[in-house]
Amino acid sequence: MSTNAKIRLYVDHPLGQGQTIPLEREQAHYLFGVMRLSVGQHVLLFDGKNGEFLAEVTEAGKRGGLLTCLEQTRPLQLPPDLWLMFAPIKKARTDFIVEKATEMGAARIMPVQTDFTNSERIRQDRLQAHALEAAEQCGGTFVPEVCDLQKLDRLLADWPEDRQLMFCDEARMGEALGLTGATRGPWAILIGPEGGFSEAERTRLGALPQARVVSLGPRILRADTAAVAAMTLWQEHLGDW
Repeated sequence: MSTNAKIRLYVDHPLGQGQTIPLEREQAHYLFGVMRLSVGQHVLLFDGKNGEFLAEVTEAGKRGGLLTCLEQTRPLQLPPDLWLMFAPIKKARTDFIVEKATEMGAARIMPVQTDFTNSERIRQDRLQAHALEAAEQCGGTFVPEVCDLQKLDRLLADWPEDRQLMFCDEARMGEALGLTGATRGPWAILIGPEGGFSEAERTRLGALPQARVVSLGPRILRADTAAVAAMTLWQEHLGDW
């Protein structure tokens, strides 16, 4: 079926051919008030579980509406089993990290509190909304989970035996990347705060059997830049690019 549908929307409702999707008030306002869609026009939907579907507007109102799924346009595409762990920084730059991690294929996004983390709290619900919006924009069919802030030492104390860890240490600036011989499978990337890692954290991470200490080049990168650089390097060597 040919269509000129340009609007892409996440819905918290199972999708399937012939399935009717009720719209929440905000979604109806966006589609019919802002984007001026009307009955008979098309929109692309995804639910994070069943792929992407072409849907038709069958009811349109100011406070609600109905969409009907016509056909699947793309199957669910899962990202690699990759966690991105990072120390929260300023609000806009933390938002940037979440958005780019979603676009670049993180399966889970995990803000962590390190010894030198400046932020002691985050708005998990707001960051999850940013991940959802990023998935809508980039054409993804999967929305990564954004976890609440967790202490790094607690995560390391219960680290999964089968998950390798790419520890991006600014102290290794200028050295070789450090992924030679790395194998595919469950992975995590760890990005430190603006103040770097403490010596105690470096010692603990260096002793973790699953950890690989890596360099991100000859210059110290800002935390948000480091997250993008690290994911790019990992995807090139071990991911689905």
